[in-house]
Amino acid sequence: MLEDIRVSVNELLGINFTSEMWWRIDNYIYAILIFLFFQLSRVFLRKLTYYIVKKTANNYDDGILNTLKTPIDFMFIVIGVDVAKSVLYLSPTVDLFLDHIVRTGFIVILFLGLINILNHLSINIYKITNRFGDKISPDVANFVVKSIRFFIIIIGFIVVLQEWGYNVSGFLASMGLVGMAFALAAKDTAANLFGSLVIFTDKPFRIGDWIKTPEVEGTIETIGIRSTKIRTFAQAQVTVPNGTLANSAILNWSRMGKRRVKMNLGLVYDTPATTIQKIIDDIKTMLQNHNEIDQETIHIYFSEFDSSSLNIFCYYFTKTTNWGEFMRVREDTYLKIMAIVEQNGSSFAYPTQTVYLENNNKVE
Repeated sequence: MLEDIRVSVNELLGINFTSEMWWRIDNYIYAILIFLFFQLSRVFLRKLTYYIVKKTANNYDDGILNTLKTPIDFMFIVIGVDVAKSVLYLSPTVDLFLDHIVRTGFIVILFLGLINILNHLSINIYKITNRFGDKISPDVANFVVKSIRFFIIIIGFIVVLQEWGYNVSGFLASMGLVGMAFALAAKDTAANLFGSLVIFTDKPFRIGDWIKTPEVEGTIETIGIRSTKIRTFAQAQVTVPNGTLANSAILNWSRMGKRRVKMNLGLVYDTPATTIQKIIDDIKTMLQNHNEIDQETIHIYFSEFDSSSLNIFCYYFTKTTNWGEFMRVREDTYLKIMAIVEQNGSSFAYPTQTVYLENNNKVE
């Protein structure tokens, strides 16, 4: 039957194909059928996988399937080409060229799969960067993802060059020279990037912290790759390069465990010693019974004979570090101290000066 078909084709085309030519045609037909078989298998496997995945309750496997869809499709194409090629009798040059194409295809599949998996798992990068603070600008996570993707692409490109016989050592040397030139031209940008790494690893502050540096004081709004934005108390926004910020002394007020209250209480000079001792004891008792005062450190002492007052030194801490709450607690203690002074019959001194005039009577 096959011979009858060949005779019919010869008569239809008016060409007398030899047996060797028919043998080659048969090989090409087999190669095409093998390639089509792999493509049909790819379609069937995809439909079967989607059917199985839809039966599951979670969406995690859906994301993995979408991530690996393109690399798997490309893999069936490359495998189909490789198997179909094996049934053809090609010249050594063409066969070597196709071998390079197939191996390059497998390299591309591998690195494409890595990039797609990285893109799918990029949401986990936010969880990793959150270890450096409660909130970090999305630019940080994007920077981490893009950096990893860049290195994957570079490594894949080098592997492809090696596959095609190029001198990778020379390429890497030239890339080193280009990198040096780029680093010299963009040294400030590089300094800011390294400053960002220092900030992310040392964690001197996080978004929402109140900090003070030699250049600026305010609340952290965003922490970016190149710079950090700080909102001052005058509501102006200051952008500080991370390189500058990483090399500055940073005072983080938000890291306080408690807030200090320190003052000198001046009483009038005619206050008796027993009254001063009673006022000191009453203030200590009031602070020790105050629910919002830290009990670890409370110092209330008669400290100084000032020029116009008898000073009582008051030193204690509030439990809260929030500025508004601190102001409220401090106000409450101040009012109670005023009441204690009044209850003990004393009063607060203010700067005064007494002038004594001597009356010299002249005798005539």
